[in-house]
Amino acid sequence: MKPVLMLIMLLLCGGSAYAAPQWNELNSGQQRTLNSLQDDWDDLPVEHRERLLKGVERWQKMSPEQRTKARRNLRRWQDLPPGKRERVREHLEHYRELKPEQRRTLQNKIEHFRSLPPRKRKALRERWQDLPPTERQRARKHFRHRPQRPRN
Repeated sequence: MKPVLMLIMLLLCGGSAYAAPQWNELNSGQQRTLNSLQDDWDDLPVEHRERLLKGVERWQKMSPEQRTKARRNLRRWQDLPPGKRERVREHLEHYRELKPEQRRTLQNKIEHFRSLPPRKRKALRERWQDLPPTERQRARKHFRHRPQRPRN
């Protein structure tokens, strides 16, 4: 499968409000992007075709810089061992199940961590890795249920 198609599949979000067209009903841009699926397109389940079309639409709206970043991320994804990919999928599923406020809180924590100087981030990562598994689990529970303090 072409890397662009794999990337589109990773960009997809579920659900659709329209029925997926047959191959001959796709516009030329969609056909170009999905050309490696031409022989199989009409046999794909409707839901799969709908998700692919949403991914194509999102891909076509990306700037060249966004596409470059997406390709780089796809390569990183492809290089992950299967077990790590599965953990990432599980974390993504958990994230999607969060309430909007919980997502915002998590995003704020991530942004705060990324804003730290590289040495501080490295020190925190090392400190985390040095914790025994039971302590890590306790910390995860603590951070999940702790109300977020306003930052100055």
